[in-house]
Amino acid sequence: MSYNLLKGKRGIIFGALDANSIAWKTAERVHEEGGTFVLTNAPIALRMGQIDELAKKTNSEVIPADATSIDDLENLVNKSMEILGGKFDFVLHSIGMSVNVRKGRAYTDQNYEWTKKGTDVSAMSFHKVMQTLYKADAMNEWGSIVALTYMAAQRVFPDYNDMADNKAYLESIARSFGYFFGRDKKVRVNTISQSPTPTTAGQGVKGFDGFIAYAEKMSPLGNATAQDCADYTVTLFSDLTRRVTLQNLYNDGGFSNMGVSDAVMDEFLKNQ
Repeated sequence: MSYNLLKGKRGIIFGALDANSIAWKTAERVHEEGGTFVLTNAPIALRMGQIDELAKKTNSEVIPADATSIDDLENLVNKSMEILGGKFDFVLHSIGMSVNVRKGRAYTDQNYEWTKKGTDVSAMSFHKVMQTLYKADAMNEWGSIVALTYMAAQRVFPDYNDMADNKAYLESIARSFGYFFGRDKKVRVNTISQSPTPTTAGQGVKGFDGFIAYAEKMSPLGNATAQDCADYTVTLFSDLTRRVTLQNLYNDGGFSNMGVSDAVMDEFLKNQ
C-alpha cells in the first residue's frame, strides 16, 4: 500500500545487487511511495547483479561508482543531480564487504591489507559519501541519510569477524558526521541495525544460518525481513521523522533488548 510519503523527493540508493538485497527492496518501496532516485554500485557488483532489471522496474538510471573513490563519488553526485533535476532528499548506504570473511581468515589471523580494504568499503566509504554530499551542498534541508548496520557492532558474534569492527566504525561516523550535517544543513543521519538477513553478502559469513535461527528464537517478534527494513527506511526518508538524527535504530524484532527467551532456554535444556 502506498501513502505517497516520498512524493517529489529525490535521492541515491547505494548497494542494490539482486532481489534479496535490502537496497533492492528499499528502491522498490521508495518508488511505490513516489520517490525518484539514481541506483549505484561498484562496477564489479553491477556485472554480477541484476540491477538493470530494478532500474527498468523503477524508472531509474544506473551510475557505476566505487564508493571508496572520491572521483567516482563526485561524478555520481553531479550526474545524479543533473538526472534528477536538483538536490537530494535521501541517500541509502547499503554497502559492506570483508575480504577476510570471504577468504576464511579468522579474526585472530587477519591479513591487514584485506582488513584495510574491508574498512574502506564498509565504513570509510560512508564518510566519503557524506563528505562528497556535504562539500557539494547536494542535500536539501531536512534530507535524510541512512546506513545499514548490525548488532555485532555492540556484541560479540565471533564469526562476523572484522565486519563487527567495520559496523562499529560506521555507526560512529554516522553520529559524528551527522552532527555537522544537522548543524550546518539540517540533514539527518541515522543507522538501522537490522536483524540477520539472508542477502547475498550476509550469506557469506560463516555460521550465518545459525545467526538467523538464534535471532529468530530470541526475538519476541521474530527477525525483521529485508522488506521490513525497506519499510522502516522509507519512514526515515519521509517528513514524519524530521527530528530523528544521530540514532542507531534497531529493526530486529526486539532482539537487542533480550537476555534470553523461553525458546532459546528450551533448546538449551533439550541438549543437557
